Amino acid sequence: MLRITLVNTKGGCGKTTIATSLASYFASIGFRTTLMDYDPQGSSRRWLDLRDDDSPPIKCIDATKQKAGLTRSWQIHAGFDTEVLIVDTPAGTNSSRIAELLRQTDIVLVPVMQSVIDMQATTDFIEQLMRVEKVTSQKKQIGIIANRTRPAARSYNVLDQFLEGCPLPVVARIRDSQNYVNAMEQGLGIYEYYSKSAVKDREQWSSLIEWLDFGSPNVTPIQKSTAMPVLPLESAVSC
Repeated sequence: MLRITLVNTKGGCGKTTIATSLASYFASIGFRTTLMDYDPQGSSRRWLDLRDDDSPPIKCIDATKQKAGLTRSWQIHAGFDTEVLIVDTPAGTNSSRIAELLRQTDIVLVPVMQSVIDMQATTDFIEQLMRVEKVTSQKKQIGIIANRTRPAARSYNVLDQFLEGCPLPVVARIRDSQNYVNAMEQGLGIYEYYSKSAVKDREQWSSLIEWLDFGSPNVTPIQKSTAMPVLPLESAVSC
């Protein structure tokens, strides 16, 4: 099983949007996919509730609270049939919880927005992350995602400087697009939300998918397809 964890102590950086689009991508290319939600706000779970019955199935695990009659390890067990597990984490996660989340994680994705406040908070988080024993001793695969980018904004140059000085690889730059909002409202990922305006959004994910596929010799389960799914035009969703 491949386990991908979205994490950043800074809230509002787009962890859920990325987690849901990744889950829909893997489900669309035929992997048995599970989305685990640690966030008390439950945005990932609400997104799954909005999915149409005809959409590729994605299993849900609510990891926010201990359930009566179940051990914690069994409650958050993804099941033996899960091939890809996407973990959506809340803001404000402390060091001990980060260590717990990363214990069985293969890949860590850290979204960051281009505001100065977000970049400063992410710098502090990366320093915290690199001190976690499971990251340093097991050499976890970690990548930065520049999220909701606006190249025309003045702060984009600041983002470039931040990314150049970052010790972690930048695996994707995702633009600020209303298509993500429209997709989320319909229980869709960006790969399932087909419209002319969303083509560019899907193209921006190609570097991330390639990195997930080939970035680590320990990551092997994405071999069914290295290409993003292409849906027939008649199944397109209008904006």
